[in-house]
Amino acid sequence: MVVPQKVFFTKGVGVHKDKLASFELALREAGIEKYNLVYVSSIFPPNATTVSREEGLKELNAGEIVYCVMARNETKEANRLSSAAIGLALPRDANEYGYLSEHHAYGETALVSGEYAEDLAATMLATTLGIEFDPDKAWQEREQIYKASGKIIETTHICQSAEGDAEGRWVTVIAAAVFVL
Repeated sequence: MVVPQKVFFTKGVGVHKDKLASFELALREAGIEKYNLVYVSSIFPPNATTVSREEGLKELNAGEIVYCVMARNETKEANRLSSAAIGLALPRDANEYGYLSEHHAYGETALVSGEYAEDLAATMLATTLGIEFDPDKAWQEREQIYKASGKIIETTHICQSAEGDAEGRWVTVIAAAVFVL
């Protein structure tokens, strides 16, 4: 059974005339360009810990197959704002699983996209834990309900946003939760 023990978060932006090259540059800025990335769905493993990007990267080797949850967005339109975010929600009980969510959008600031991704992860976790809430309430109100329940200990996010290049080059933004086995 393959269950990651550690997770780190990273983000990056790349700009290039070629779409694929701009993605590669975003991966480089995020520090994850030398791995064979496999995208997985959004479960934060029970008993896993979050570590810094630097600590996580020390445990990985070039060419290694590395699992991640990734949000990605790109644009070639001048001044078009794009964003990519990963949200995290962890239960108080470390033996339970948490949730990661990915969100990518146009026209949203990093804060708006990041909070949206955080809200998604927290809402998914809240529904599995049986926390009652009004889905029509604002995120900040629901966040307080989730945390006051005593069942959710932490929510957070990471987001990368960037404006489209004035010269028409591709701009790619990524955010990722990277698993370390």
